[in-house]
Amino acid sequence: MLKEERQAYIIKQINLHNKVLSSDLSVQLAVSEDTIRRDLNELAESGKIMKVYGGALSKSFHYPFQQNEVYAKDAKKIIVQKTMNLVQNGMVLLAGGGTTMIEWARSVPDNMECTVFTVSPLVGLELTERAGVEVILIGGQLSKNSHINTGALTINLLADIKVDLCIMGTNGLSYDAGITESDWEVVQVKKAMLKSAQKTAVISIGEKLESVQKMKICGLNAINYLITDLDPKDAQLKRYAEAVQVL
Repeated sequence: MLKEERQAYIIKQINLHNKVLSSDLSVQLAVSEDTIRRDLNELAESGKIMKVYGGALSKSFHYPFQQNEVYAKDAKKIIVQKTMNLVQNGMVLLAGGGTTMIEWARSVPDNMECTVFTVSPLVGLELTERAGVEVILIGGQLSKNSHINTGALTINLLADIKVDLCIMGTNGLSYDAGITESDWEVVQVKKAMLKSAQKTAVISIGEKLESVQKMKICGLNAINYLITDLDPKDAQLKRYAEAVQVL
């Protein structure tokens, strides 16, 4: 594979999953980690990605966010609208982090009245612009990679609440493997979020279908809604609809 093709693949993976690990890319592309590090350095120097220890982040995932750099923004707007249809005045919500969740927070109507617990300071900051939304930040150690609070404190605090609806994104989404992640600390937080909610909606762009990360959060039968930018009758979602309500 030519360097240009390899780097295009790297950018695609970063855009899809917000972050990548050098070790994973080395296996996927069958090249040395030194080669991957050189690729990441070149991409970072050209301003296309944000290099971090052990891998890289998408520029659209790095604070402060540039709205014009959000990957698949039109698709995420479709997801946001579908997700908003589940939210009613008076509800108590639990919000995860990620670029799609930030787009959701930006789209909450000014006249919406609800309470939102969130593990994401960035989602919380967006929601504070809405007069009718009470925002409660779930504390903990702020992850430099995922930009959500993690650790024992976060998990303990989540265990003390019960919300009507949890909305969270995912790094991996597969019919067989379910909802998966690449970060162990994030996995533990998302498992705690599931336990804190009466119902859970997982949101994801359709491009992530049949992508699998190393660590499992839950099977599809553990969530209530799967929300993508695709038409619910799309052939790609047919099997998913057997396990979960697809919106």
